[in-house]
Amino acid sequence: MSSDFVFRSANLQSDLETLCTFGGRFAGSDSEAKARDFLKARLAQATSRHVDIHRVPYNGWSRDSWALKLLAPAPLTLHSHPLVRSPSTPPEGIEAEVVDLGRGTLEDFEAHGYEIAGRFVLVRHEYMFSTTHIHRRVKYGWAKERGAAGFLIASHIPDDIVVTGSSGGEDIPALGITHEGAEVLARGDASFPRIHLTVKTRTGSATAENLIAEMPGQTDEWVVVCAHYDGHDLAQSAIDNATGVAAALTVAETFVPMAATLRRGLRVIFFTIEEWGLLGSRAYVDELNEAERRKITLVINLDSLVGGSKLTALTSEFEELNAFVDHCARKSGTSIATHPPMMANSDHYNFARHGIPALRLVSGFNEPDSDLGYLLTAGDTLDRINKDQLTAATKIAASMVHEACTHQGIIARHKEKKARV
Repeated sequence: MSSDFVFRSANLQSDLETLCTFGGRFAGSDSEAKARDFLKARLAQATSRHVDIHRVPYNGWSRDSWALKLLAPAPLTLHSHPLVRSPSTPPEGIEAEVVDLGRGTLEDFEAHGYEIAGRFVLVRHEYMFSTTHIHRRVKYGWAKERGAAGFLIASHIPDDIVVTGSSGGEDIPALGITHEGAEVLARGDASFPRIHLTVKTRTGSATAENLIAEMPGQTDEWVVVCAHYDGHDLAQSAIDNATGVAAALTVAETFVPMAATLRRGLRVIFFTIEEWGLLGSRAYVDELNEAERRKITLVINLDSLVGGSKLTALTSEFEELNAFVDHCARKSGTSIATHPPMMANSDHYNFARHGIPALRLVSGFNEPDSDLGYLLTAGDTLDRINKDQLTAATKIAASMVHEACTHQGIIARHKEKKARV
C-alpha cells in the first residue's frame, strides 16, 4: 500500500466543515435532516453507488421549556439542560430536596439508599473514555430503582458548561447541570438543598434513516465501516461525530478504484439515533438474518477520532482483533492501543453482541485532560479539531480497512449472541 493511499480524496476537511455548519444534528431536528440530505448525496458521490435507506421507527422526543431553581437555603436559578427522553414534569413542576451522591458509584447509592426516595439524586458526569467510567444511564437506573423523584448529573468541566446526553428511559425527570451548579447543591451540613423543577417536552412517532452504500468485492464477505451522524444540540457535535463521518467518506472514496479487485466488499453505513442509546444500529443489526450477519467479517466503527494523543481500538472481547490491530499498526508504521473488554458506548456494540467481530476506533482513551472531555457539552465545536490529527486517524482507518478487505484468512471468529446490556 502506497504512503498516499488515504489521499485519493481531497474532501476530508470540507466534509467535516460542511457537517458542522448544520449544527449539532440532534435526532428529529432540522439540523439532522439537513445533514442526512447532504450525506445521501455525498455518500452516493463518494462511492459511485446507490445509497440504500434503512428506516427505523422510534419514539421521537424534543425539549420545549425547562427551569431549575434553588429554593433553599437561598433562591437561585441554575443553568440546566434536560437529558434526552426525560419526561415532562406536571405543569406545576416538582419541588423536592436534593441528595448529593458525589461521583455516583454503586457504593454511593447503597450507602445513601435510605435518603434517596422522594428526593432528586445528584451525581457527577465522568470522562467517558476510560477503564473506570460508569455510564450516566447506569446511574440513572440506580436512581429510579431507589425511588428518586428526579436525576441531576453535573459536568466535570468548570466555566458554567452544562452537560447533556440520554437518560435511557422515560420514568423520572433528568437534567444535566454545570460544575458550579453542583457546588451549590453539594452535600454540606445535615440539611438538603430544596429545588423546584419544571420540564416540558414533546413526544411522538418518528422515523430515522440509516444510510448504506455497498462496494462489492470478489467474495460475498463484507467489511463494514460505520459512523453515526447524529449528535446533540448544545454545539456542533464536531468531535462526536463529524470526525468519524468525514473519515468514513474519505475511506469510501479511496476504495472506489480498487473495490472490485479486493477479496471482501466494503459496506459503508451512517447510523443515526446513536446518541439515544444506539437505536439506529440496534435496529439494523437485529433485522439482519443470521446468514447476513455471518457474511460480515469485521466492523470498524469510527467515532470521535481526534482530541487525544493516540488512537485506541476497543476490540469487544474478540481476542484475535488485538493481534489484527497490532499487525495493522506495525504495517502502517504507527501505534494503536487496544482495550479488550466489551464497551457499549457506540454502534460497534450492537454488532459485537450479535457475535460479529467489531471494534471502535476512538481518540483520547484514558486521557481525561484531552479535548474529548468536551463531548456532550457546548465545547464540542469545529475549532477543537486538529486537522493533522484527523488526517492521520483517517489514514490509519483506511489502512485497517484495506488490510481487512485483502486478508486471506479469518480475521476473528464469530461468537454466540449475547444479551443486550
